[in-house]
Amino acid sequence: MTPDSTARGPIGPGIGEGLPGSAAPRARRTAPPPQYVLTEDTPVYVISVAAELSGLHPQTLRQYDRLGLVCPDRTAGRGRRYSARDIQQLREVQRLSQDEGINLAGIKRIIELENQVTALQSRIAELIDSLEGAATALQQREAAVHASYRRDLVPYQPPTQSSALVVWRPKR
Repeated sequence: MTPDSTARGPIGPGIGEGLPGSAAPRARRTAPPPQYVLTEDTPVYVISVAAELSGLHPQTLRQYDRLGLVCPDRTAGRGRRYSARDIQQLREVQRLSQDEGINLAGIKRIIELENQVTALQSRIAELIDSLEGAATALQQREAAVHASYRRDLVPYQPPTQSSALVVWRPKR
């Protein structure tokens, strides 16, 4: 290790680097791009933090996991990692249990039904998109057929009072 290498901080060049009259200027280091995009479903909270955020005891979270009410992701070492959505679901389970007086089996059934409704709503949205795409394709095909009509037809002149009507019948 050189004396200069200990002077460098994690943010920028060390003392005397990149200044006029110093040795070769050093390029600034840029932070590497983030590997993960944090979403509501990203598992980031350990059980103690999740318990504090939800207002529950860690043992309660373990019981909810065993019962299948809230199933957090697991690390390679089998540690639980909770997402923001899991925290919301923990709060909802607690609310249903304490405020509404619903037992845990009933809460599990409610969660299953809510998940089923969500899945059905997304399927309906997919079908609506598919239907709209088919309707658009049909309209485009119809427009193409109308565009292919011949335009060399003789314009129709409405009959006047003195004109006669002639019926043409093809010979068989």
